[in-house]
Amino acid sequence: MGSFLRALEDKDMRNRLFAVLWGFAAFVLLVHITVPGVNRNLWGQMLARGELFEFLGMFTGGALNNFSIVAMGITPYINSSIIMQLLTVVVPKLHELQKEGGEQGRRQINQYVRYGTMGLAFIQACVMVISLMRYKSPEGATIFHYQGFFFGLVVVLALTAGTAVLVWLGERMTEHGIGNGISMIIFAGIVLKYPEYVTRTFQLAKSSTDKLASWGGIIMFLIVSVGLIMAIIMLTQAIRKVPVQYAKKVVGRRVTGGQSTYIPIKVNNAGVISIIFAISILYLPSTLISFMNIDKANPPGWILTLTTCLSPSHVVYNLLYIGLVIFFTYFYSAITFNVSDIADNMKKYGGFIPGIRPGKNTVEFLNKIMGRITFISAICLAVVAIAPHWIMYFTGIKSFYLGSTSLMIIVGVALDTMQQMEARAVMKNYQGFMKK
Repeated sequence: MGSFLRALEDKDMRNRLFAVLWGFAAFVLLVHITVPGVNRNLWGQMLARGELFEFLGMFTGGALNNFSIVAMGITPYINSSIIMQLLTVVVPKLHELQKEGGEQGRRQINQYVRYGTMGLAFIQACVMVISLMRYKSPEGATIFHYQGFFFGLVVVLALTAGTAVLVWLGERMTEHGIGNGISMIIFAGIVLKYPEYVTRTFQLAKSSTDKLASWGGIIMFLIVSVGLIMAIIMLTQAIRKVPVQYAKKVVGRRVTGGQSTYIPIKVNNAGVISIIFAISILYLPSTLISFMNIDKANPPGWILTLTTCLSPSHVVYNLLYIGLVIFFTYFYSAITFNVSDIADNMKKYGGFIPGIRPGKNTVEFLNKIMGRITFISAICLAVVAIAPHWIMYFTGIKSFYLGSTSLMIIVGVALDTMQQMEARAVMKNYQGFMKK
């Protein structure tokens, strides 16, 4: 809070903060610009049956519930970024462009991400609109009041354009504001739902017959939630410092090098991606079942068994959730942290880890450290992933959607924004020193 108040004293920082607030206001406006011709009652009933819709709607600030033009949110951009990150590992030209292209290479990769975003947004919108046009309730009602190719094309283009506007808005917030604009939009989409959760929770507590148990559950919920947030902050900021020594070099009469530093290896290299992948896979079967034309009163036995096993309170669901989070943590950490590149760069500039030979031995040493760190990270992320459901279960607070993904995004974006504010403040002080 002290850093935030000090930042307000600087005119440039105030302008950047106002730019972020204007971006939030534009996002809220877009959330309430809805696609016409939607049967909102039927759409609300469908959303209530699909857990994946609730998960995706968490990132859109209610845009999916309103069937807004930004109903797909920033998800296509995230998917495109992840695909591009994977391609830079597989495709040599992209890897070279990312590694040696500098600022121009970074801009080129960002342009590829934008193209991929538009393609994925168009495909996702087509699949979404076609599926919804084919859907009919048991009473024969349809999601859209209008049918036909032209109306479907208009809806697809509106949804694709909505994603394009969000990407543009996020990039403007990055340029003129503080922090990553795309992340800030996701942050705003999550936080926008919190007032509704708080209001609903207090209304249920007031209407409850057992006031003591209701308010006691809310207090316990808040205490445990704060503890969970503190654990996520520790996991997000935790690093393993690997010492590095650079050899001295004599150039003419000057002696360069010889300094000691360290490689900061983040404990949680996978971030929130592993939890997003895991929960998306787990929610997919129940969402597909909701689209099937089956008798909801007497479903087939295999559907009933599958639905029961994929319930968040079932042991099979929790075991699958833990296993998927651990798998994707190892998978994504191996992609984001390239041990071979780090060892090559150290060798190129005359750096070495004390007691470890440069080259192959350095790679083996870093791989050993990464294996231990990733194991700790995977276990911690698995605990964080399943903790919110059990917190809501034991406290009896079911009206507040507490998600591990949303908490990690909120914490990550808040910490990153504050770090950038402090970095700008330090840079401002250094500039003033240099001018003097």
